[in-house]
Amino acid sequence: MSTATVIGGGPAGLFAAETLAAAGVTVTVHERKPSPGRRFLLAGHGGLNITHSEAREPFLSRYGASADRIAPMLERFGPEDLRAWCEDLGEPTFVGSSGRVFPQAFRATPLFRAWLSRLTELGVTLERRSLWTGWDADGRALITDANGQPGAVESDVTVFALGGASWPHLGADGAWVEPFRARGVEVTALRPANVGLRVAWTDVFVERFAGAPLKNVSLTVRGSGAPPQRGDAMLTRTGIEGGPVYAIGAAIRSALDVAATGGAPCVLEVDLRPDVSADQLVQRLGRRRPKDSASTWLRRAVGLDPASIGLLRETDSGALPSEPAHMAALIKAVPVRVTDTMPIDRAISTAGGIAWSEMDDRLMLRRMPGTFVAGEMLDWEAPTGGYLLQASFSMGAWAADGALAWLGSDD
Repeated sequence: MSTATVIGGGPAGLFAAETLAAAGVTVTVHERKPSPGRRFLLAGHGGLNITHSEAREPFLSRYGASADRIAPMLERFGPEDLRAWCEDLGEPTFVGSSGRVFPQAFRATPLFRAWLSRLTELGVTLERRSLWTGWDADGRALITDANGQPGAVESDVTVFALGGASWPHLGADGAWVEPFRARGVEVTALRPANVGLRVAWTDVFVERFAGAPLKNVSLTVRGSGAPPQRGDAMLTRTGIEGGPVYAIGAAIRSALDVAATGGAPCVLEVDLRPDVSADQLVQRLGRRRPKDSASTWLRRAVGLDPASIGLLRETDSGALPSEPAHMAALIKAVPVRVTDTMPIDRAISTAGGIAWSEMDDRLMLRRMPGTFVAGEMLDWEAPTGGYLLQASFSMGAWAADGALAWLGSDD
């Protein structure tokens, strides 16, 4: 019987293990932490957003430059497949008002317990506190077991699913990068994705508005060409975060790179009223009462809340334009200068990873036949909303299929 080693006990690794075991392969999973799936379980604390109900084309667009590579993986195991898998584990799903998909229990724990039970039934061996440290001279994976004893593991195929570097306390610390590079595998730098931005707010603004939401705004990175992103953002003590911020993360990082080399600063333009045209704003703002203060004028004419008005003041040392056209232009593109992202250990996910050129179409490393990679180790990214988890499951299935094909070719 063929054997497989899976290194990493997150969604990509465990789903690869399930797929392999269901095909009759003897599978051992090595997880460095005392228990697997810690990030998966943490994600479920506020409601496990496991995938999204969006139509295929917009769904694929969420993966940016990697969409063409990920597309066949989503065909292999897409959102409907993932929902059916959840239901088969006794956890049916529902579609929320935003199109996001959640288990009916809304939490990750019941689903994950059922999943571990299935893996046990399939004969998967889960080795906890089992740390991968590299390879020996014969290319075998080096594992230090729960007792601190190092040794080499031999199997017919190996699947790596070690995550990125954004959750070091849960095991995803990026320590795998250097061993892979030492083997000649190209790994692009790991950088924070789905992460808050740093903005040098004034003390007065922080005191009044830190923690306040900006409801239904549209965000654009000046000069990037990236499409605007709609949603709710959150003002923080150190900057701004939220769904639309995360969705333009790649454009923000590119703009920050330009700024770091002496180019134009990274400016986030906030449209506070994306459903109202500039001309309509001018018309409404033109009905200002003589005794109205600027705040009253903006509240009555346009419906801006205190946080939005505070943001307008923050851009120009508190001075606001009084001419309707100028004010309308500012409301449609409030410039917020971004100085940096928050650090990688504050990020939801990671950009960068093993370059696509290092893998064949089945996610096998060209330099290491019989070794497959899946999940956030690869050089791709996606916004929050179920896209990250969906791709991790899809990649786990795809890598396992590749491993099975490799095993079959050796028969």
